[in-house]
Amino acid sequence: MEPSDPVEIGRIVAPHGRRGTLKVRATGSGRHLREGVEPFVAGHRRRISQVRMTPKGYLVDLEGVGHRSEADALRGEGLILERRELDAPEEDEVYVDDLVGLTAVGESGEVLGRVEDTFETPAHEVLVVRESEDAPPFYVPFTHEHVPRVDLSAGRVSVRPPEG
Repeated sequence: MEPSDPVEIGRIVAPHGRRGTLKVRATGSGRHLREGVEPFVAGHRRRISQVRMTPKGYLVDLEGVGHRSEADALRGEGLILERRELDAPEEDEVYVDDLVGLTAVGESGEVLGRVEDTFETPAHEVLVVRESEDAPPFYVPFTHEHVPRVDLSAGRVSVRPPEG
C-alpha cells in the first residue's frame, strides 16, 4: 500500500548502533517524528517506537527493525505520511512540499519563474526556481528576508533573490 497524497517527514541517513536505530534527517521542523506515528517506510507502515533528538538530527527506532543490517537496508528511504495525517500548519507556516509548483514573483509582481524543487542546507531550506525548462535554475534561501510572502491559495510566492 502506498500513500495517495504523500508528504515526506524525514529521510533515513544511516544506521546508528547495533540494534537497528536509524539516523533520520527531518524534513521541516521534525514535529511529526514522534512515538506512535506510523509512516510508510520502503512501502510498508512502520510504527515509531522511540525518538531522540540530537544536535545532528534524530535517532528513530521503528518496530520491526531490530538489527543494524535491517537499518542499513533502509538507508536513503523516506518516512512518508498521508497529507491528511499531518498536523495542521500553524499560522505563517507552510509545508515545504507545498512550495513546489508555486509561481515565484519579484517585488514588483513580475513573474520570475516556478518553484521546481527545494533542498535543505544546514542553515535553511532553499527554493530551486527556474524561469523556463531550458533556463538555468536560480536558488532562493527560504528565509523571511528572501521569501517575504507565501500565498498558497493564489499559488504564488514572493521572492527577493540574493544578489549574484
